Amino acid sequence: MDHAAALALFDRELREGARPDGPGARVERTGGVVRQTAPAHGWNGVVWSALDEADADAAIAEQIAYFTGLGRGFEWKLYGHDLPVDLGRRLVAAGFTPEPEETLMLCEVTGLALDTEPPEGIRVVPVTDRAGAGLVADVHEKAFGTDASWLRHQLLARLSADPGTVVAVLALAGDEPVSAARMELVPGTRFAGLWGGGTVRAWRGRGVYRALVAHRARAAAERGYRYLQVDASDQSRPILERLGFTPLTTTTPYVYVPVR
Repeated sequence: MDHAAALALFDRELREGARPDGPGARVERTGGVVRQTAPAHGWNGVVWSALDEADADAAIAEQIAYFTGLGRGFEWKLYGHDLPVDLGRRLVAAGFTPEPEETLMLCEVTGLALDTEPPEGIRVVPVTDRAGAGLVADVHEKAFGTDASWLRHQLLARLSADPGTVVAVLALAGDEPVSAARMELVPGTRFAGLWGGGTVRAWRGRGVYRALVAHRARAAAERGYRYLQVDASDQSRPILERLGFTPLTTTTPYVYVPVR
């Protein structure tokens, strides 16, 4: 894989050419910024920017004014190669709070071992309805210790309005959900994004995560997608590297919460 070419394609198709990621969401370009505005439980934020030292602060202030005017907090998704080089510092100075850095990783679907099976005692089932979306959110709350009500609403909305753009799965031990993950498909691009992959503590280290990656990779291959993209945490990065994913750059969410 040509890393520079792959990163340029990622920027062009998924960031500068971003599509709305759910029902009711809207993507627009204003100056050197591409942003998404979404309804309740959706993602609001900046997905791409082309700024320099002369216009960065004004662009940041413009986005703060825009989202604050809507009464919404938002995220500026900053990548390691974005300019100017001190954009992160400028965001902090404007009132943003950085969340943990992750690694953007990419793999060609044909480069993965797609025959990986779930460990003994685990079966993988598709999520297609309200009950399944609720179980996905429940697993994420247990796995990550954070509220996942946004995921419950967002996943159900997407399954209902545009089911061809999302693949969600549960791993069950008997009838107990122990892991969940989803894949977001972006029509008209060569990319499918892997998200979630949360496993409850008792089942970690047994190959469940790897099995869910393989399951989603097969689904992406069947639909003709070339690349799988992941924002990997420090915990998942080593597993993904062993599976064949390559780190391209870093990504850090900078979050702005309006003062009420």
